[in-house]
Amino acid sequence: MNLPLHSGTRPTDSPHASLPIGVFDSGIGGLSILKALRSELPQERFVYVADSGFAPYGERDEAHVQARALSITQHLLQQHRIKALVVACNTATALAIHLLRDQYPQLPIVGIEPALKPAIALSKTGVIGVMATRGTLESDKFKRLLSSLQGQARFVLQPCSGLAVAIEQFDAQQIQSACAQYIGALGAVSPFGTHHGQIDTLVLGCTHYPFAEAALRLGTGPDVNYLEGGEPVARQTRRLLEADNALNTSDIQQTVATPQETFYSTGDGQTLQSAVQLWLGLQQFVVPLAG
Repeated sequence: MNLPLHSGTRPTDSPHASLPIGVFDSGIGGLSILKALRSELPQERFVYVADSGFAPYGERDEAHVQARALSITQHLLQQHRIKALVVACNTATALAIHLLRDQYPQLPIVGIEPALKPAIALSKTGVIGVMATRGTLESDKFKRLLSSLQGQARFVLQPCSGLAVAIEQFDAQQIQSACAQYIGALGAVSPFGTHHGQIDTLVLGCTHYPFAEAALRLGTGPDVNYLEGGEPVARQTRRLLEADNALNTSDIQQTVATPQETFYSTGDGQTLQSAVQLWLGLQQFVVPLAG
C-alpha cells in the first residue's frame, strides 16, 4: 500500500528547511540510525530506503555497493528533493560515500564508521573488539582509520558474515548461533572482561548489530561497553543542517495525515514494516520501490 505523500509547508528559517532528510541502508539496520535521528531532530521529516532487494551490501563487491548508493541517492533527490543524506550503512559509507560527495557536492552527506575513536576514550584495558561486515573491514576507508589509531589501543577485528541477514529475517535461532560464533571467536583471541589484556569495549560496526545486542551480551557479560554510531551521526546531521541554514525549527506538530517518516523497500516490504513497528513503534506502511 502506498503511503500518502506529504503536503503543505511549514514556517521555517529557510525555503528548503521543510524538505525531508534522506536515509538509506541495505535493509532494516539503518533504523537504529533513524531512531537516533528522530530523537535528535524531532521537527524533521525523513525518507527511509531499505535496499533489501540488493542486500547484503557487506557481502557484495565494491562496484555493486557504489551503483546502489548512487541509484538510491538519485531517487531521493529527484522524487523527494531531500535537503541532506544520511548513509546509514557502514559498508556503503566505506565503499561509496566519497563517490556521493563527488557527484553531489552541494548536498550535505553524513556517513557512519565504526566507533574506534570513542572506543579508545572509553576503554580502560586498551583492548577493543570490532564486529563488522567483511566489506567494511576490508575497505580502504576502514584500513586508513585503523592505521591512524596505531599504538593507541589493541583492536581485535571480527568479520560477521551472515549476521546482518539473520537480523533482516528475524531468524532468532540464526541470530543466537551467529552471535555465539563470533563472540566466541573474539573471546578466543582475548577474553571479555575488565582486567588487563581483556576486551572491555565492543564496537558494533554494522547498523544491524545493535538489534542483536541481547544475544551478544550472552557471550560478553554485562560489564563490556557497547558502542554504535547512531547518536554521533544524529549530532553531525544537526551540525550540517545548522551550517546550511536548513534546520527545521518549526514548533508546528505533524498530524497523522502528514507523517514525518516515509518508508520504501526494494525487497520485502513486510520485513521493513515489521521492523519499523517493533523498533520504532510506528504503524506506517512501506512503499515498494523498483530497483
